[in-house]
Amino acid sequence: MPRIIVLPHADLCPEGAVLDDVATGTTVCEALLAHDIEIEHACEMSCACTTCHVIVREGFNSLPPSDDLEDDMLDKAWGLEAQSRLSCQAIVTSEDLVVEIPRYTINHAREHH
Repeated sequence: MPRIIVLPHADLCPEGAVLDDVATGTTVCEALLAHDIEIEHACEMSCACTTCHVIVREGFNSLPPSDDLEDDMLDKAWGLEAQSRLSCQAIVTSEDLVVEIPRYTINHAREHH
């Protein structure tokens, strides 16, 4: 089974994490939550917000491609990069992934300004 390496995030995962044995077909968001990494998912993983935005630093091309709805939502994400995905829509396949949780989400940036 593939694993997900989570790069350190000051609030959610200060030391980083290695999620071993992530089941194929699981979303990145589900895997993070199952390993007590409390990534925001304000829309309950229905692809209606950008709070679960992650940047896939390795293994991006192993993910099924994003659809138009996800692409439209990503356009609103804070800190968007070419390897950005909504973790609720990024489905783990057979390859290991390295993911970075951005420092801010649109919600987080709004609450703290």
